This record gives sequence, C-alpha cells and structure tokens, in this order.
Amino acid sequence: MKVLLVGSGAREHALAWKIARSPLLTRLWIAPGNPGTAALGENAPIAATDLPALVRFAREQSIDLCVVGPEAPLVAGLADALAEHKIACFGPRASAAELEGSKAWSKEVMVRHRVPTASHRTFMQLAQALSYLDAGARYPCVVKASGLASGKGVMICRNRTEARDAVRAMLEGRRFGEAGATVIIEEFLEGPEASVFCLTDGRTFAPLESCMDHKTLLDGGLGPNTGGMGAISPNPEISDRTRALIERLVFLPTVHAMNHEGRRYQGVIFAGLKLTAGGPKVLEYNARFGDPECQALMMRIQSDLLPLLHACATGTLENLEAPSWDPRPACCVVLAARGYPDNPEKGHPITGIAEAAAGEDVQIFHGGTVLTGGRLTTAGGRVLTVCALGADLTQARERAYAACDLIQYEGKTLRRDIGLSSLRLAEQTGPA
Repeated sequence: MKVLLVGSGAREHALAWKIARSPLLTRLWIAPGNPGTAALGENAPIAATDLPALVRFAREQSIDLCVVGPEAPLVAGLADALAEHKIACFGPRASAAELEGSKAWSKEVMVRHRVPTASHRTFMQLAQALSYLDAGARYPCVVKASGLASGKGVMICRNRTEARDAVRAMLEGRRFGEAGATVIIEEFLEGPEASVFCLTDGRTFAPLESCMDHKTLLDGGLGPNTGGMGAISPNPEISDRTRALIERLVFLPTVHAMNHEGRRYQGVIFAGLKLTAGGPKVLEYNARFGDPECQALMMRIQSDLLPLLHACATGTLENLEAPSWDPRPACCVVLAARGYPDNPEKGHPITGIAEAAAGEDVQIFHGGTVLTGGRLTTAGGRVLTVCALGADLTQARERAYAACDLIQYEGKTLRRDIGLSSLRLAEQTGPA
C-alpha cells in the first residue's frame, strides 16, 4: 500500500514510525515531514495546507491512502478534494471536521443530540458578551475561541475582570485572528481532565486507549496553555466503568449525531473530557489525533495501524478486530524552546538524541527541528517529544526523564511533573 502522510510535527513522526512497521506498506511519503520522518520514508516538500499540490502529488504517485495529521487541511477540505479523484483519506471531510473547526457548532450538535457537556453561551458581539459577563455569568468560567487556535484558544477566568479581558482580547484585539471572531463563554467544570479517542468509519467505532494531557507550560498546572507539554497513557482516572460510560454517552451518540446531521465522520474522534461527579462531559472535540497524546498511543498500540486507518477511510471497520495494546504505561515529555508558546527561539543546535534514543523502550519524535548545514537545530515551539514505556508509570517516567536529560540545546524547556499527580493518585486511591 502506498501511503501519503500529511504533516510535519511529532504527531506525524509517531504515525510514520507506526505505519512504517506495517507489512502492508510498500512506500511512505510524508509531506512536508521533518528530519525524524526522513528516516522512515521519503519527505515531500509540500506544505500541509497546499491542498492542490497534495492532491496532485497523490494522483501522480497513485497513493492508496492519505493519512492527515493536523486539523487545518481537514477543515480546509483535503479529504473532499481527494475523494473527487477516488483517493482514500483517513480524516473527515470538511463538513464533518467542523466538529473541531467550529466549537460553537459542535456545542450545538452536543445539545441537539444530548451529548453531555458544559452549559454555555456563544457571542460574536463584544457588548453582548460583556453584558453577559456582568450580569449572567458564574465564576470561574471558561472563555474559548470558536475556531482553530492550535490548542491555545482556551482561557480559564477566575473572576469577571479576567473574563472581560479574555473576551476583549479575542473579539476586539483579535488575539486568535478569525478563530476568535466567535467566542464561547462556558461553565467551569470540576474534575480531572481526560483525552479519549475512537476510530470510526461513520458506522462502526473502535475505542482506543485513554491519555492524560498536560496543557500548561509550567509544573503544577501553572503558566499559559500550550499545545501540550506531555502526556501519559493510560489515564489512571478512567476505570472500566468510566470507559463504558464514555463509549455509551459520548462516542456512540457523537457518531450517530454526525450521521443525523448529514456529515458522516470517517477518521479519529478525539474528545477532551472532564470527569465530573455527574459523569464524563465533553469539553471539546478534535478531528485528529492529539499531540502529544498520539505519541503515547503509538508507543502502546500493538496492532498493525495501517489496516485500521484504511478501514476507517473505506467504510470497512466492522471487518477488523479491535486494536490490541501493550499493557505497559507510556510517558511522553515535550521538550520545548525558550519563549514558547508566544515567541519560541529557533536555530539552536541539538545534541544527545542518539544517546537518548538508545535507552530501553525509549523513542524520540521530532517536532520543531530542521537540518541546517547537516546539523540538527531547533525550528519550532515544541522541539521534540521524548517517550518511554515502563513496567509501571514510575519506570516509564524515569526512562523518559533520563532520556530528556541527555538531550541538550540552548533554552531547553520542559515540565518535570508529567504523570506525577496521576502516579500519586493511583498509589493512594486507585482509579476512579
């Protein structure tokens, strides 16, 4: 099978790493890829947002399956453009990708189809939003940009002043551009967060293992929100009972809802949840694998990934067995650049990757890296994701952080508490 993987981050490196292991693969291209993916296939110098060039390349190379990593090309309609030429695509069409592309619309879908979520109000006019914050809102609350904001368009506001500032920054200051032209003011839910995933062809769905993301820049949940500074899998907060509830209350009605809306969904559904006292509630959907959650999932999945992706794209998922998993936990730590997320430094040489990757059950996935004159240098906010498996979470953390310490570049930034709170909880109380 000839595969074109679209994207350039650590998520795509992890997907390429797993796809390259499939006996069904005959050739793999990654567009545009990164220095890490170059060792697994052939990088094609095409931007992930250049839809005409991607379609043209897929036709010229007789691609059997296109796997789309990031959300932007999905929302822009890459799957639709490929379908016109009968090229299978893992990833939803634009109408279905609106589940992530418009948080306002996805909220409407959840309300219409009784998917549990936080109460909310949607605003496009600053005066109306401020009036609601002054008179109708309860605090703390959450202010969200409705559109795509690279995982950074969510602000938890403890009081009216913070909420007013957040709304002004989006609607008046255009902090997130058009993504913030519509804002959602949402009830703040109490409880731990969880990242859950399922593969679907629009008729059948296959739940994947759970993850816990660590969104803020600094230890202890402090600092600004980022695209993600680390993840563990499985999420120790999710018991078998909670997993069954998520399948029944979230995934099943979501797949049915998309069909009822006339927007059949084929790809991966990523639901960010709050595990409240009243049960799991959806914070938001994503139309693609998370980053760094994908890296943790790829470390643990034992099944051949390629048939699963192809089955989602071709409507044949019911013919496959559910994926199998390594029972060992994974810990993934993001190494970021100084200045991330607002103004990351670039161009610093990176050393120690080979030594770090030699660790037992360790994998290093490239994100913001580039080869400059034959030397690997930093080129983005989240530079590398260092992942490890262990007999338990303690060992997985030890292996991941030992590898992190071997990698050096100026301004290396990381959290030292990935999985630590979950480890303490699991040791004291067991899963919820």
